Amino acid sequence: MRCPYCRHSDSRVLDSRSVDDGAGIRRRRQCPACERRFTTLETMQMVIVKRSGVVEQFNRDKVISGVRKACKGRPVTEEQLARLGQEVEEALRASGLPEIPADEVGLAILKPLGALDEVAYLRFASVYKQYESVDDFENEIARLRAEQATVAE
Repeated sequence: MRCPYCRHSDSRVLDSRSVDDGAGIRRRRQCPACERRFTTLETMQMVIVKRSGVVEQFNRDKVISGVRKACKGRPVTEEQLARLGQEVEEALRASGLPEIPADEVGLAILKPLGALDEVAYLRFASVYKQYESVDDFENEIARLRAEQATVAE
């Protein structure tokens, strides 16, 4: 690790701690040349592989932005959206895969979104699952009702 102050090519680790429930490591370092201290944060890189083959860094804000569109006009707070984004990221990281197909991101969004707001879920699912007719909506609504009946029992 290069020192951010004097650009020396080495540093000594003084302390390491887990952060974000184990998603990263915070390290306190000291440069042997200038003896200044600095902190680094190490996180696992997670990339998304799109259908076109393009690879891009996972971005929680992009997940939240997409869900926000589905939640427009619904009683969903920014805090709830942030929590959903965190749940999605945690679920994807738990898979242990460094490269995640874009379809998996959509699947990871559907479950917590369904629990958050059913109308927003239908809006998001209609785009993600590429509904082509009213029958697709009816089938999804029937599935949601069946799930609700199972939970209520």
